[in-house]
Amino acid sequence: MEPLLSYLVGAIAALFPIVDPIGAIPIFYALTAKQSHQRRCQQAKQVALNVAAVLTVFFLMGKGLLAFFGISLPVVRIAGGLIVSHTAWQMVTSQDRLTHREQTEAADKADISLTPMAVPLLSGPGAIAMTISLSTRCHTWLEYLGAWLGILLLSAMVYFLLILGEPLSQAWGITGRGALTRLLGFFILAIAVQFIADGSLALLQPLLR
Repeated sequence: MEPLLSYLVGAIAALFPIVDPIGAIPIFYALTAKQSHQRRCQQAKQVALNVAAVLTVFFLMGKGLLAFFGISLPVVRIAGGLIVSHTAWQMVTSQDRLTHREQTEAADKADISLTPMAVPLLSGPGAIAMTISLSTRCHTWLEYLGAWLGILLLSAMVYFLLILGEPLSQAWGITGRGALTRLLGFFILAIAVQFIADGSLALLQPLLR
């Protein structure tokens, strides 16, 4: 059971800062401002299900995709690190995660649960890259199960945070949310640099022998 719990916690710890459901709260409430409370709850549930579905697909297909395209693990780590670092930089510098055009188009949509909330906001390129990297580190069925349960628990956390988001968002205020986002962004940037360093070292090892 130790590998299961270890990979479960590891998956949540790796994905939560990148998915960043806390940072998505104000965007979710802005896009559902004209909807009823019941409809907003339905949207939150669907967002969580879509996030779980997207990440599960890439988690299960990760190794297969790498083999199909002939991509080595070190290259994936470097590419994933670059993508994750871009996400982290947006958080640290307080750049919008959605463009103005995306927000305008989403505000007119009846269903925002898949786009833009699930993709690209929550389970975007950074989260997908991290999920594929997680899949490459699993070797036994307990490790796979633990990481997958971590993805499902993370999706449940997305749901509850979106449901409880309005009072939480008001309690933190704009300054509090900004500070938390920058702090998470810093840790994500550190993870990204580690990804790039590990991938680069693995590529250079044959040359250094």
